[in-house]
Order: sequence, then C-alpha cells, then structure tokens
Amino acid sequence: MRASIIKIGNSKGIRIPKPILEESDLGDTVELTVKRGSITISKPRKSNKAVLNESYLASLPALRKTWDDPREDEAWKDL
Repeated sequence: MRASIIKIGNSKGIRIPKPILEESDLGDTVELTVKRGSITISKPRKSNKAVLNESYLASLPALRKTWDDPREDEAWKDL
C-alpha cells in the first residue's frame, strides 16, 4: 500500500489506515528504526531496566535529607 507524506505542524507524517493499525496490534507508543532508506514501525521492546520515577527516587534514604542547612548554601555559593 502506498501512503503520502503529509505536513503535521512543523513535522511530517503519514496516515495509517485503521485496518492496518488493527492488524498490526500497535499501541499508542511505537519504536521507529531507520535502516538503509527504510523506516520500520514496531512495538516497543520490553526493557529490563528499572524505571526511575519520582516516587522511587523519593524513597531512597539518601534523598530524604532536607536541604535547608545554611552551611550547604555557603559551601556552594561560589560555584
């Protein structure tokens, strides 16, 4: 199937027909790869890396410290 590249704001894109999207079972997020003049659209690969979100970072003991000691401000003021 052929599709036209269209202007979308400051970018360009293509419209993917509904039957193709349904058959591909793609979600809202996709992975794009470019190889030798081709663009491939696929499901994102699952990552084994931990996601560092705000609640996780806040749970770390080292980050629970309050940063309101005036000595710290004095130590960093010249940087």
